[in-house]
Amino acid sequence: MIESSKSGKAIPTLTYGMIGGGQGAFIGDVHRKAIGFDRKAQLVAGCFSRDYQNTLETGAALGIAEERLYKAYQEMAEAEGKREDKLDFIVIVTPNYLHFPIAKAFLEQGINVVCDKPLAPELKDAEELDKLAKEKGLLFCVTYTYTGYPMVKQAREMVKRGDIGDIRFINAEYPQDWLATPIESSGQKQASWRTDPAQTGKANCVGDIGSHTENLAGYITGLKIKTLAARLDTFVEGRVLDDNATVMVEYDSGAKGVYWISQIAVGHDNDLRIRIYGTKGSLEWSQEDPNYLKVAHIGKPTEILSRGRDALYPSAAQNSRIPGGHPEGYFEAFANVYSAFTNALIKKNTGETLTDGDLDFPTVQQGIDGVKFIGKCVESSQKGAAWLEF
Repeated sequence: MIESSKSGKAIPTLTYGMIGGGQGAFIGDVHRKAIGFDRKAQLVAGCFSRDYQNTLETGAALGIAEERLYKAYQEMAEAEGKREDKLDFIVIVTPNYLHFPIAKAFLEQGINVVCDKPLAPELKDAEELDKLAKEKGLLFCVTYTYTGYPMVKQAREMVKRGDIGDIRFINAEYPQDWLATPIESSGQKQASWRTDPAQTGKANCVGDIGSHTENLAGYITGLKIKTLAARLDTFVEGRVLDDNATVMVEYDSGAKGVYWISQIAVGHDNDLRIRIYGTKGSLEWSQEDPNYLKVAHIGKPTEILSRGRDALYPSAAQNSRIPGGHPEGYFEAFANVYSAFTNALIKKNTGETLTDGDLDFPTVQQGIDGVKFIGKCVESSQKGAAWLEF
């Protein structure tokens, strides 16, 4: 579809569908709002719930034609794959155990995929999706949201340019407190499926937020984990899966790191934070104060870089949406991930060659890394926090 801008210039508009994200869900609405920031894609189809009435009501509220509202994802993949106006991409916002079969079904129909993390409960399934996407020549984005923040991109560029020297140590943590009590026993929807192995996979805390921690450290530094040792804890009585974890890592460069991941840390909301220490300086960034990056150098005063005020590297400046002093946050970061993905897809659809810069969004490979990280953490913990090759 082509939409006209106020300037009269034609703007290519993609179409997408969504699986999950019906009434009562959280993350689906976040995705829809983030995609809507830049008006590069229109939602035209969906299977928003296993409850078809929910799908119908959600679709009606979103202005979707009833003929493109489906009872099951299998039906949707087959029907949409046959249409002349086939979807440009599908967005998957379901519990973890459904990610693999849904993504596979749409890839087989030649439809590009955006999927929530973790990519799949099992590594072999994640690798199968990678293979299928490559065979079909399709783009695949895994929504590790925090890579979309401008100051995360600034930190990444500073590391790449050697501004803080060679990295020696990484300390990353992601504490929350929302599972400090057994709220899943009361039927709380988000807690119920995340703490259920049948729906979330082999890990809760490490899978839900630990994968974000691993992804953020890898995105900023470019380092690959060589070995790790993990201890997964389950503190809340009656809970089966982990709600706290400590992970020691060694990277391929020789650098070391420690990750702390918790959902029982009373007093913490969504406190993702990373500190990176190099031979010449250090960087520190917090998701709850995302517009600032703390930078220290040996023999110099510590500085706080401000998004929107200070001169930043191009990759960070280009992803900054409003002037300094006006807080940008979660929705804007999500929108930046989608902006990169949709720009790449528009370019691909016109037959242009994609560059590494075009692919500045979390790809299926980052999804595979996340699944591998989760699996190795669980295995290490089961073996008494043994060191394992990654």
